[in-house]
Amino acid sequence: MKELFEPVTVGKATLPSRLVMAPMTRSRAAEGGLVTELTAEYYAQRAEAGLIVTEGTQPNVVGQGYTDTPGLHSAEQVAAWRKVTDAVHARDGRIFAQLMHSGRIGHPVLYPDGALPVAPSPIPSGGQLFTPEGMLDHPTPREMTVDDIAETVRDFAAAARNAMDAGFDGVELHGANGYLIHQFLADGSNRRTDAYGGSIAGRIRFPVEVVAAVSDAIGPERVGFRMSPGNTFNGITESDTEELYTELTRALAPYGLAYVHVMELGNREITRRIRAEWPGSLILNPHPAQAESPSTPEHGVEALREGVADAVAFAQLWLANPDLPARIKAGGPYNSPDPATFYGGDHRGYTDYPLLEG
Repeated sequence: MKELFEPVTVGKATLPSRLVMAPMTRSRAAEGGLVTELTAEYYAQRAEAGLIVTEGTQPNVVGQGYTDTPGLHSAEQVAAWRKVTDAVHARDGRIFAQLMHSGRIGHPVLYPDGALPVAPSPIPSGGQLFTPEGMLDHPTPREMTVDDIAETVRDFAAAARNAMDAGFDGVELHGANGYLIHQFLADGSNRRTDAYGGSIAGRIRFPVEVVAAVSDAIGPERVGFRMSPGNTFNGITESDTEELYTELTRALAPYGLAYVHVMELGNREITRRIRAEWPGSLILNPHPAQAESPSTPEHGVEALREGVADAVAFAQLWLANPDLPARIKAGGPYNSPDPATFYGGDHRGYTDYPLLEG
């Protein structure tokens, strides 16, 4: 397992290990999208990660897709996040904020004015939103106008600047898992006939514009981009996955980003194609076979040895094991995560997972 503990350069930062904490929605923000002292404790507990990527954080009001998720679009949210980054940095950690616009994965009950969620095309996800009042169907979203698209690009850039003001070391743009950027990429959710749809060149235009704007705002060495080729989560369908992500990677390569972060779903050959096209650091959430989930430290070592990744990200392993590096070095044992406490609640299943004795 020694490969996991070698330093690696990501952007202009040198990470002390190749163990990355993947972004995970935990739905524990307070009213107004404010993270809390409990959030600061949660991330500080895991500061031994080579890099922490936070839960998805909405760049504007209509970007929210779930209850009790945090934002980075107000002064109050910036101040709340500063307590988190200070706590992580006090333990010599590094932390990026994941900027996640949910697009059609939203609902009017989440927004003060009761507006519809927005998306590249008026195609519902087919999914539902969990609320304290029960499950609600995602509505048919409002198709974004060209002006909406330009405003959203600006909102991503503004949220990135807010992240810097909040003390983050960088941001990760969430282009995966069926959220807004992914909705533009996938031909099943993007049926536009203008310059932002149709061909692959049209469908990657919005993601590339977001990358360009955020890079201009805070510097490309502070920007990562997450993708999940072939992921069907949130009702996504792609008919041209290999070509799509090859072209997207080529389009992102000139920007000199800190990294791309690939969530793998049993599609190692696509990972190899992205690796061949990507000149910079690649973080991989390794799932070399579809049935193998969650990923394991052994999967990470395999990916590093093969050369398809420079660092590896784990999710549930970090969720349940705040001292994950020590447990890997010891060969386990590992705490088992409690799915009943993944989303919402208090400290239980959040900050109370035990440390390795001795």
